[in-house]
Amino acid sequence: MRKLHLKNENYQYLEASFKEWLDILGYAESTVYNLPNHIRELLYYLEQNNINHIKQLDNQIIKEYYNCLKLRSNDRKGGALSNGSLNKHLQALYKFTDYLRQNGRIILPKLTIDWEQDDTGTIETLTPQEVKLLYKATRYYPRNVKHAKPEYFFEAIALRDCAILTIFYGCGLRRNEGYHLQVNDINFDRQILHVRKGKANKERFVPINKMNLNYLEEYVYDGRPILIKDKTESAFFIGERGKQLMAQSIAIRLKILQQRTDDIVLQEKNVRLHVLRHSIATHLLANGMPLENISRFLGHTSLESTQIYTHLIAQQDENL
Repeated sequence: MRKLHLKNENYQYLEASFKEWLDILGYAESTVYNLPNHIRELLYYLEQNNINHIKQLDNQIIKEYYNCLKLRSNDRKGGALSNGSLNKHLQALYKFTDYLRQNGRIILPKLTIDWEQDDTGTIETLTPQEVKLLYKATRYYPRNVKHAKPEYFFEAIALRDCAILTIFYGCGLRRNEGYHLQVNDINFDRQILHVRKGKANKERFVPINKMNLNYLEEYVYDGRPILIKDKTESAFFIGERGKQLMAQSIAIRLKILQQRTDDIVLQEKNVRLHVLRHSIATHLLANGMPLENISRFLGHTSLESTQIYTHLIAQQDENL
């Protein structure tokens, strides 16, 4: 990060206020630290170009600044900034303009700067067929073998693993959202899942289709009561020891399902919980769901965060 010093007191205040805004919204500590540092570069650019009041800022100036950013060197590694670094600056720009709008400081049209293709490769997703293989793998539990636990215990584990796929794929929850999920957060009558504390402390309601509702009902009413020891436990996911299943253990269960499949291509993929979320987003978009609906479904704070899936669909089409 470049060590830039702002002389404009109004810009100093804006940077501090933006940081406080991110903190109040509940963003991660690293985000609260890094995004204002990126915005300091924008404010420094304004100073150097005699743009001394934030109300003079417009989208054209932001685009000119971003083009300069793409040309400047990486202070630590040399060469140009990586696409990943540029995307972090873009994230800061999109959030900063949101901050300016919401605080009434300046009303800017939505930015239309495309995200850079990630240097590490495209976003990993699964095909619908691969997702079906994971669901099928939940039924591959030990049978006709002497274990310390009876067969119905492993049947309960299978129902729980199926519920894991349903929450993170079928409902598109983030890892922490799924980990903190409570039994009472699912309203089976209304077919709605309540995410009480999503990213940036935002809550949302996620619709559940009939098939996914059946999977969740089977776990809650048939599987979970077998696993749980303390009847007062409110956590949705229960582990083999009868207590809340930890986030890392949920991720491990997904890896186990992946290895149970007989699909070599699937087994070689880096399947993570967030890959399930990416997958449902691309599948919904490919099936014609409007981008705005997918954005609400995922709990994105802005439509720009969802637009990455349109680029992903386009890349997949080009590879066909």
